[in-house]
Amino acid sequence: MILTDSLKKLLIETASQLKGAAKRKFMAQTVQGLGLGGQRLAQSELGWNRDTIRKGTRELKSGITCIDNMSAKGRYKAEEHLPNLLENIKNIVDSQSQTDPSFKSQRLYSRLSAAEVRKQLIEKFGYSDENLHTSETIRIKLNNLGYNLRRVKKVQPQKKFPQTDAIFEQLDIVNKDASEDKSVLRLSMDGKARVKIGSFDRGGKSRDGAKADDHDYNPKTTVTPYGIFLPEFDELFLYFTESKVTSDFIVDILEDFWLQEKHRFSDIQTLLINQDNGPQNSSRRTQFMKRIVEFAQKHQVNIRLAYYPPYHSKYNPIERTWAILENHWNGSILDEVETALKFASTMKWKGDHPVVKLVHKTYENGVKLTKKAMAQIEKQIERLTDSTHEVFPNLGNWFIDICCSKTKVI
Repeated sequence: MILTDSLKKLLIETASQLKGAAKRKFMAQTVQGLGLGGQRLAQSELGWNRDTIRKGTRELKSGITCIDNMSAKGRYKAEEHLPNLLENIKNIVDSQSQTDPSFKSQRLYSRLSAAEVRKQLIEKFGYSDENLHTSETIRIKLNNLGYNLRRVKKVQPQKKFPQTDAIFEQLDIVNKDASEDKSVLRLSMDGKARVKIGSFDRGGKSRDGAKADDHDYNPKTTVTPYGIFLPEFDELFLYFTESKVTSDFIVDILEDFWLQEKHRFSDIQTLLINQDNGPQNSSRRTQFMKRIVEFAQKHQVNIRLAYYPPYHSKYNPIERTWAILENHWNGSILDEVETALKFASTMKWKGDHPVVKLVHKTYENGVKLTKKAMAQIEKQIERLTDSTHEVFPNLGNWFIDICCSKTKVI
């Protein structure tokens, strides 16, 4: 075989388009065709590696194909050297990451830079500066975990409450303690905006060519999704109501969840509930506090309420699930309540479908206790008024403990 310029170009291009065993076989057959000194000629004229040629020749003669193990090559990942690294990063960043308020993206936006995360890994988890990987490696791990550290103005809170940083610091402590304590179950609760039921265009895109009304006048009804999310188990429970979302509704769905699932958590003594400090579930909402105290006593489980600071509810883990739901039903027309429920039940969070229920009970706003009755409730709860924060030691509006063994509410 004479290697002309056109033949050399053809052989080189053909080999470059092949991979693995097929490439080695082609190279070996070519060398055989070149005859004596073919390996040296192929190396000098075609630029082929002689070790690869020899390997292909052995495979060709024996009829046995070697299986490449490319995934085992290269350096071990950082988490191979530091088994707890990813979990520790999540513990630091999770409570300070928010979802896109428009629910158009599933990415998370964090308040912390990679350098700051590395610094906190050293301070909080005892890593040494020499053994811990660089900030660039931490940045890659953050991206792989779904966190986006770019500052995006549209997802930054428009206001900042004076106690914001102090509340986030305490949330880090409370949530970390819960993840390490097997007797504590962490719940994240919140609701999505009301959804109009009818033949309305909600701004999504659909491929089925369905026609929708461009005005949302006179909907058949509206439904509000309210979720309970278990961050440790990545489990989602969705409750829909056509009624108003009130304090009684929130505690009722919490009770329904606990009655259905408590058999799985026989060792749980405390429920840690992450919420935003909304008007219906605020720690100063008298009816909510009455109902949550009654819940603790009835089911003999301690309750710890841990609220996110005002204007920062997007950091609550439950908020991340709404992007999945919004993208799932996208441009589909929700002309009936059953349609909305079906879409919710067929969405997937971390590969699993949520538990979906429709609450038929009607709730009314304006239910509240007298000052005297609320004073009795206050005796049965413990507010955090002595935190370690130097400037804001009183965080009693955002962190409340309810012990189930105290005197029953009358």
